[in-house]
Amino acid sequence: MSRPFLRTELCDMLGIEYPVFSAGMGPVAGGAEPVARADLVAAVSEAGGLGVIGGVAYSPEDLRAEINKVRAKTDKPFGVDLLLASNFLEKAGSGPTSATVPTRDLVPAETRDALRKMAESLGIEWMEAPPPAPSWAVPEGKSYAGAQMEVLLEEKVPVFASGLGSPAPFSRALKDAGIKIVSLVGNARAARRVAEGGADIVVAQGTEAGGHTGKIGTLALLPQVMDAVAPIPVVAAGGVADGRGLAAVIAAGAIGAWCGTAFLVSNEANQPALQKQRILEAATEDTVVTRLYSGKTMRNITNPLIQAWEASGIRALPMGLQGVLTRDLLHSIRTAGRDDLLMNAAGQASGMLQKARPASEILHEMVADASHLLGARLSERVQVQVAV
Repeated sequence: MSRPFLRTELCDMLGIEYPVFSAGMGPVAGGAEPVARADLVAAVSEAGGLGVIGGVAYSPEDLRAEINKVRAKTDKPFGVDLLLASNFLEKAGSGPTSATVPTRDLVPAETRDALRKMAESLGIEWMEAPPPAPSWAVPEGKSYAGAQMEVLLEEKVPVFASGLGSPAPFSRALKDAGIKIVSLVGNARAARRVAEGGADIVVAQGTEAGGHTGKIGTLALLPQVMDAVAPIPVVAAGGVADGRGLAAVIAAGAIGAWCGTAFLVSNEANQPALQKQRILEAATEDTVVTRLYSGKTMRNITNPLIQAWEASGIRALPMGLQGVLTRDLLHSIRTAGRDDLLMNAAGQASGMLQKARPASEILHEMVADASHLLGARLSERVQVQVAV
């Protein structure tokens, strides 16, 4: 069977065959390992798209090792996704330091009591979590993101992507190294900021997307971002999980799609079997946006814990501190073996996914169907007369 053909400006910019990214998806439920590791990244890139490592939790040494694993599996372009949040850009003080680990003393006693009752209502025995292991040491005078970025620059990774923050602090160094900059945004204001900060490609991510997401639907957001950053090209994200979605966003003016949920159920995704199965079993309305797991709005497959959290009225802490608030609760859940209550990030497209399969098959079917829709089928269904 011949390979499908679908080419846009994105392919020329990045040296890839198909205008599809696999998202740089971060840590899996209950752990620090990202979904988007070398196996998934290399599989997507080798198949003609652009795979992206979810690099946010990696130390510089581990990030370099993962980059080398990708290169051992494919010689095609790929990317690394890091976060550029303000706390990730703060420089460490004197001497090698680790990120400060806040203590449970920050959590008011009444909040802890409410969380304990929440656990009990779910049949979970309350247990205090042991002190968290320290994160990797950030060298003096460097920031968390800066230390990771040094690896990208040294390794000359083809594409840098960021789902949070402006690339401005690193844009000159990245461009000098020949690295393309991709920035994800959820509104036009953020789009203008990353464009001014040096983004080569802006990804307009609609609320349909899994994981951290905003409030605006993809097809409403896409044209607004395109208008805000023109002539910088725009990629669409959120709800694109098959050829119909890919064709739709290309027809709307995007040069490609950034896809997460579609690849969450791929064979190569570093995702627990239970979490994959819950995505495959999800119905149309089985995702919900919650701040429970990170402090930022995150779309997940719903579960009784999320429902109890939303009903409780407990106010989430900012990203980076929410883990302190929920540390004992999630430890109790993991100890009880209730992995069905852990984070299960996924988008609204979950309801259309039916089976786990290789990433290459997912990509090729998506591209083939989009190509057919944009070619033969569209011309059969729509008559257009161009004024001259």
